[in-house]
Amino acid sequence: MTISSRNGFFKAGIILATVSLSLITVAAFIILPVYPKLSSAAVQRSGGVIQALVCPFLDPAPYVPFAAMTAAVVYALVTMILIYYFFEKTQAPEILFFAFFVLSLAFEGVRTMIPLKQVYALPGVFLVMASRVLLFGRYFGIFSLFTASVYASGLEIQKQGYVVFILTAATLMIALGVPIDALSWDSSLAMLSGYMEMFRMVEASIIGITIMSFFVSAYSRDSREYIFVGIGSFLVFLGRNMLISADTWITPVPAVVILTLGTWFICTQLHRVYLWL
Repeated sequence: MTISSRNGFFKAGIILATVSLSLITVAAFIILPVYPKLSSAAVQRSGGVIQALVCPFLDPAPYVPFAAMTAAVVYALVTMILIYYFFEKTQAPEILFFAFFVLSLAFEGVRTMIPLKQVYALPGVFLVMASRVLLFGRYFGIFSLFTASVYASGLEIQKQGYVVFILTAATLMIALGVPIDALSWDSSLAMLSGYMEMFRMVEASIIGITIMSFFVSAYSRDSREYIFVGIGSFLVFLGRNMLISADTWITPVPAVVILTLGTWFICTQLHRVYLWL
């Protein structure tokens, strides 16, 4: 893939994140009043490692899901702009797939569909469609960062477009195949779906493999920068998990800080690796 083609993906990502943020902004005045009712109707608390520690001590706050969702989309937009600016002329195979990870957080904007359904009495099919879009975005982000680690460990595939197509098709199959409960949601205002425990184990495995792949790359390519990229990968996974599952005010700010720190590690170190190429 040429640099201009890759930059086209960056520009498309910036547009997508801008549209998502614009929709949230427009919908905010309509949907915010119904968040307390939706929060009390949640059938369970959202999952996640940090959530498991927080839930016994703090009750969910109604407006946290909206704040966390907005923060995720703002992060996606700002980071995509910065990636385009700093990597516009830098040939770094990994950065395309890290950008896909960043862009995946723009899909969090579809969580506005639950309060919109409450306001306008929309058919349940809209919730199912929005949930599949959300699942696609979340798994696409995880698989994208994993793919970046595979490239770092020495994968030599020149036609990145084929990899993007396979990645998209595989994620789409998962998102379309998972059963969705159109009547129930958790405290982060995400619809409940099937096989969640299995997917959590798969996600944890992918995260572990991704981090180890970057560490192996540091050894095999004699480039210690990949050690920090691996650390950054752990931080962005952790921050992302905290942010998308947040339902108390204690979580979003640390989540954004951790996510930003991990992003800084990854981008600065990758830029240093490919600076002279």
